[in-house]
Amino acid sequence: MTETVVGKLIETLAGGAPVFSAWVGMNEPAVAEALAREAFDAVILDMQHGALDFAGACQSILAVALAGLPAIVRTPVGEFATASRLIDAGAAGVIAPMINSRADAEAFAAFAKFPPLGERSWGPRAALPLSGLDTQAYLAGANRLTQAIAMIETREALAALDDILAVDGVDGVFIGPADLSIALSDGAKWDPRGAAVIEAAGHVVARARAHGKYAGMFCYDGADAHAMAALGFRLCSIGSDGAMLRAAARGELAAARGTPAGGPAGGPKTY
Repeated sequence: MTETVVGKLIETLAGGAPVFSAWVGMNEPAVAEALAREAFDAVILDMQHGALDFAGACQSILAVALAGLPAIVRTPVGEFATASRLIDAGAAGVIAPMINSRADAEAFAAFAKFPPLGERSWGPRAALPLSGLDTQAYLAGANRLTQAIAMIETREALAALDDILAVDGVDGVFIGPADLSIALSDGAKWDPRGAAVIEAAGHVVARARAHGKYAGMFCYDGADAHAMAALGFRLCSIGSDGAMLRAAARGELAAARGTPAGGPAGGPKTY
């Protein structure tokens, strides 16, 4: 039933189980819909490093809703105003990259939330019907229904973590482990599951809990998502559409040729 998909994200989060999400970077709604018809809890659409533009994200939100799941969208860096437009288009959550300070978090929340938490203007063209609520009920409940999630990817963000989490209107945080590993090594290496990132991850989970909020993590495959959920992450992506496509192609070609599948599992690991 598409009319209640906007609320499914907070329902799953409230239930205590981790939210396992597909990750889509292709600007093709059929890809998002196909993954949404599997047993994921949500679909994350990537406008930052993925190929999705605004029109493609809007179409993919509706395609995911057609399959009965909520969509979360990661915006490009600094495009806080896009959060309002995506929520109007029916996104159940928005992930904002490179939130490095309380000021960044407040600017993000201002566009993601209605008053008194923010300054989002009225115009829920797709969000209203997808919420299953009437106009007044949607206005009263939208700040709870639609999640504003700040990415933690730098030393500055870790230092300001409590300030970011203290912002009313920021519902959770989400670690970008690749950028965080680069930041913590002062640009020396890409090591998203290295000791420095895992130590920081435990700190982020603990501080999010202390603020009554949740932490999410970009995960590279199902086993990685399982491990991160065990560390306390409540929102875990699983691979990406491109990585899954390459891994499936590699496996089937290896089976056809009777040879071991070559290359790293899941293809190039990014994000």
